[in-house]
Amino acid sequence: MGLITSSFPFIVGTVCGIYIAQNYDVPKIKKVFNDAFSKAKHVEEKYRKPKRGD
Repeated sequence: MGLITSSFPFIVGTVCGIYIAQNYDVPKIKKVFNDAFSKAKHVEEKYRKPKRGD
């Protein structure tokens, strides 16, 4: 009984995730992460203090 009770939320979440992924336009996480990383890198380069010249 404990195994069924503890794994029930995982099973329900998996089934809901599969349903949502098949029926709705869900963005790819890897693409979203790469876009955010690219924007963060651009902002960091734009506002970085200039290096001290010798």
